[in-house]
Parts: sequence; structure tokens; C-alpha cells
Amino acid sequence: MSANHKGKIALVTGANKGIGYEVSRQLATQGVTVFIGARNPELGEAAAARLRADNGADAHFIELDVTKPATITKAANTIGARHGRLDILVNNAGILAKGDGPPGVADPAAVRRVLDVNFFGVLTVTQAMLPLVRKAPSGRIVMVSSGLGSLTWNADPKWPFAAMKPLGYNGSKAILNMLTVQLAWELRDTPIKVNTVNPGYTATDINNNSGTQTLEEGAAETVRQALIPDDAPTGGFFETGGVVPW
Repeated sequence: MSANHKGKIALVTGANKGIGYEVSRQLATQGVTVFIGARNPELGEAAAARLRADNGADAHFIELDVTKPATITKAANTIGARHGRLDILVNNAGILAKGDGPPGVADPAAVRRVLDVNFFGVLTVTQAMLPLVRKAPSGRIVMVSSGLGSLTWNADPKWPFAAMKPLGYNGSKAILNMLTVQLAWELRDTPIKVNTVNPGYTATDINNNSGTQTLEEGAAETVRQALIPDDAPTGGFFETGGVVPW
């Protein structure tokens, strides 16, 4: 295990499976203490236990449902009481919803549900954890977005995923990107870096494991952004191959 980042404290939301779990695993191999944020205690505890058993990780389950502010507040209080700061916040939790679709047919209730998790949940978690991130020597906030949130790519009929137009999901990721830009500007005079990541088309439950990337590949850029040096850029949209157009 690398000790380069030993002693840092991270919270990853939606971390009991998929990219969130893999991000947690990779951070732990760098010596980071990781809180596995999950809404289901049984699944969250099992994920943390698996990381400890398989990788010797310093991993701990913490109950966190991004749609339930009480769990978010409790999680922030727990991390604060134990460590007094949070070095890394990875906003990974997100959903697709049945009924979401192109603007002409999308069920408004489905769109609201997606926005509630993918944007308002992220905003609430970020606001709750920000006081702890401010107490870190050089905090990092990473938003797990999607190429589907790029307005440039959505407007390009030649883009390979141009036909993918679920309004709620794509819109939630676009507004998440706006959150990144505005928060980075708000924190411009601090050591905190705020960046957005497109993991790429990764095989996860959200796409019925149809993605062409492995979890290791899909998590790589998020981990890199979580561990960037102090002279790295902030307020950007990145993927493994480089910068993503807004």
C-alpha cells in the first residue's frame, strides 16, 4: 500500500457497489481512510468489510441517503467528531429513473426524482461537508458526472451517444457541472479543488453492465482528481483522455 496519502480522510457516496466501491478501493490502496457512504446499512457494512478483508483497507460504513438530510447531517457530525476534517469528498451517488426520456415524453415525476438524487442530493451533501473540507489542508471535491451532461456533445449529431436524451439524467449532470464551476469560483481563494469527472461508459448496474469499460477504468479519473496536487486546476470537466467540453 502506498503511504503517499496516508492519513487523508475521504467520503464516497453511493459506495457500496460499482464505481463508488472501486473509487473507495483505489483510494484505500493509497493509504486513505475511506467512509463508505450508503443508504442500506447491510450493504454498506458488507462493502466496508470486504474492503478491509481483501485489501487491508481502512474502510468504514457510514449511513448516508442523499435524499434524507438527517442522515447527511449525522454523517457530517460523525466524521467531524472522529477526524475533525474531510480531505476528499466524492459525490458519486446517482440514479436513472423509469419514465425519464426525451423532453416531449419524459414523465415530470421521473425527471424530478432524478434531479432530487443527482443534483439536489449532491448539493445537500456538499453543503453539509464543506465546513469539514475547509478544515483540511488541501481539500478535494469531485463530482461524478457524465459525458451525457455535456451541452457540446449533446448538440453534436455525430457524437456516438447523440441518441441518448433522457432529460432528467442528462439535465441533472449538466446542472451538476454548473455546480462544479460555481463552487470552484466560490472557493477560488482557498486550497480546495473542485472538479467534475466523466467516468466513461463503464459496466455498472445503472446500464445493466453493458458498459465497455471495467470498473477500474471507470474509477481511475475520479481517483486521480481526488488526489491531485495543490498546483492542479480547479473548476474543470475531465475524463481519462483529458478535458471534456462543457
